[in-house]
Amino acid sequence: GAKVSSKIGVIKSLIKRVDALFLGGGMVYTFMRALGHPVGKSICEEDQLEVAKQVMEQCRQKGVKLYLPVDIVVTKEIQEGAEYKVVSFEEGIESDYEGVDIGPKTLKLYSEALTDAKSILWNGPVGVFEVSPFDRGTQGIAEVLAKLDASVIVGGGDSVAAVKKMGLENAMKHLSTGGGATLEYLEFGNLPGIEVLKRTTSLEKKG
Repeated sequence: GAKVSSKIGVIKSLIKRVDALFLGGGMVYTFMRALGHPVGKSICEEDQLEVAKQVMEQCRQKGVKLYLPVDIVVTKEIQEGAEYKVVSFEEGIESDYEGVDIGPKTLKLYSEALTDAKSILWNGPVGVFEVSPFDRGTQGIAEVLAKLDASVIVGGGDSVAAVKKMGLENAMKHLSTGGGATLEYLEFGNLPGIEVLKRTTSLEKKG
């Protein structure tokens, strides 16, 4: 996802429920900055740096494995066929570049770590998947998930669009185009529509 601020509630909720958490997309650069690495022109929420540190600490306390990229694809301009290079996460990003995708080492790391997973929730592309060649990370993750013997749930319009673009929708257990609703359900444990359905079902049984 793009922003820590819009995902922090669900991240904190997930920390209580998951064995591992994999971060990608724009929010990575806030975590990167929180760890003291330069992020160049990448999207970064300066007011969320302490929140990112809190998430990392909570993962340590709960024994949740937190995966951050080890390398990043960076470019000076986001457009088809633009020149790019790969930099290490710890090296950081130069002032005139911005991060646009996870790098090949990160894709390999994430792919290997996901191999034994039984249940996977994927929300949000890991890069600017609409623009080639910055779609490689998202495509790689989708291809890996499609091959796994796991229950894979994809939540969110962008994630679903990426999966459909690659023709892999039938390999996933469930696709939810309601990204915001998916996150709200994960964060709070209920949704108005679901509560109505529950009440309706309960009344029908009583009737």
